[in-house]
Amino acid sequence: MRHRLATIFIGPILLLQGRRVRRTVPLLPEAEGPREGVSGFGPPLRLLVLGDSAAAGVGAPTQADALAGQLVEALSASFQVRWKLIARTGTTTQTALEQLREIEGQAFDVVVTSLGVNDVTSGRPLDGWRCLQGELVELLRSKFRAQHVLLSGLPPMHKFPALPQPLRWYIGSRAKQFDSALEALARARPGCEFVKLAYAMDACDMAADGFHPGPAIYALWGVDAARRITARRLAAEAGFENRP
Repeated sequence: MRHRLATIFIGPILLLQGRRVRRTVPLLPEAEGPREGVSGFGPPLRLLVLGDSAAAGVGAPTQADALAGQLVEALSASFQVRWKLIARTGTTTQTALEQLREIEGQAFDVVVTSLGVNDVTSGRPLDGWRCLQGELVELLRSKFRAQHVLLSGLPPMHKFPALPQPLRWYIGSRAKQFDSALEALARARPGCEFVKLAYAMDACDMAADGFHPGPAIYALWGVDAARRITARRLAAEAGFENRP
């Protein structure tokens, strides 16, 4: 209630600051490079990276420096990774769902998502977003036969240098709410795992726009996700995955 009242009082300020950020924050390009390929040696692993501008590698010069490339490189030490990236700047959970419904079904063993920031900044209600995330998980497990879905959490937007106060506080508070809801959803869905993006958002490690990760943060994210994927695969091979 206190948060809601504060938002009402500072609403005009938030609106003006939001418009100013859209005008002044530079629009960085998505990372260059291939968006699918095969890498590594070992047991086969079919991987999909799905999402928004962070998934698309904004803030990194090439896909090798971005999330998909860092993730594939880490996994290639243990698997032959056949990977695909479906990501675009501005993607919300709703538009990702629409895109997946339109394309032909394809089997993936693992899916890593990066969705939520655009839902937060566009004012999507939390309950509606939670339902959309549930629909996304079901679609990935049915149409794309994903055995393991890693839902990347919301970044600590309350630390984003590009956002002035009090807009940073407001957006950051919403991002924390979305992050908690996504973590709870992942716990409740079989085959899902939550990846908390609790990395330091130092300006020196972020992109020039002060809004996206830089290569150092993408590396942490990719290695973290790869560690979780490898652990789940090894547990499944040992027959421990479904044990309490």
